[in-house]
Amino acid sequence: MLDRGKAPADYGVNAIWLGSTTLSQDKLMRLRELKCRVYVEFNTLHSAEYLKEHPDAAPVGVDGKVCPPPEGWQGLCPTHVGYRRDRMKAFERVLASYAIDGIWLDYHHAHSSWERAEPVMPDTCFCARCLGLFSRDTGITLPDLPPGEVSQWILSRHKRDWVRWRCGVLTDWVREFRDTVDAIRPGVLLGTFHCPWTDSDRGGARIDKLHIDLKSQAPYIDVFSPMPYHARFGHAQDPEWVHRQTRWLGEYLGIRGKPGERKKIWPIVQLSDWGENVPVAQVRPVLDYGTRAPATGVTVFAWGRLQEQWDKVEELGTYYRSIRGTERKGQAPK
Repeated sequence: MLDRGKAPADYGVNAIWLGSTTLSQDKLMRLRELKCRVYVEFNTLHSAEYLKEHPDAAPVGVDGKVCPPPEGWQGLCPTHVGYRRDRMKAFERVLASYAIDGIWLDYHHAHSSWERAEPVMPDTCFCARCLGLFSRDTGITLPDLPPGEVSQWILSRHKRDWVRWRCGVLTDWVREFRDTVDAIRPGVLLGTFHCPWTDSDRGGARIDKLHIDLKSQAPYIDVFSPMPYHARFGHAQDPEWVHRQTRWLGEYLGIRGKPGERKKIWPIVQLSDWGENVPVAQVRPVLDYGTRAPATGVTVFAWGRLQEQWDKVEELGTYYRSIRGTERKGQAPK
């Protein structure tokens, strides 16, 4: 935009998301000069570099062996004390160093590759540490069996308990992130980029496989940002799917998209090509469905590819400018 003599505001854009590892004071100051809010995405359970020196943080599968990364997406064991401490310290550094407007949790789910039309979601983590904590926290005595057999015993006899416990582990991370935000930079929004599936989609896999319990995380989160990438997830000809998912989320969490509500829904929608292509003609429909209540904001995925198709950027700008300062029936106020 700047190379074309324009600013984000010329396209109706008022906020930019940056990765926490690419943020700098120079970037922050420049975006402030452009009158943009600055939000940061923070990688929680997908920092694969940690495994180079701490291989014991790798998730263990139902066979009792280290689970290979599905489609190359490497997750980590959420009960590994050192890894959690590492992520929390990194989170603290971002908040202490930069006067940002918000920070979004990213990849906060179990070891998996779900961002595709056919997701790969192995059951994990059955390392000795997780098994011991599960037994301690639930009071369930585990049988004296080889690790691969213990995992099968749990999934066949105590799957609900296992899923509930796993969800609780991930939610406790969110609680600590919330406490950290409130202690270091109160008022900064805590958001989360998360799987857009309903409780019934894919047999309840968001909870049963990814261990994302949105209701239990809700007390700690300010902004929910589901990721309804319609083209990537098998809905290339059905952009209305975006709204169906956000509408369900609003009903599920009791968020209506009304002025003054503390909790908000800002979906991140797909305009760039990833997997299936998104034609220019879909830009406005996708943004229309993405900004309907209960949503009160929308983010676009993703600039790196989108800027290579400037006709889409122009369509985005036209749409953003058309809804700024307006409130139409069924559409989020801007």
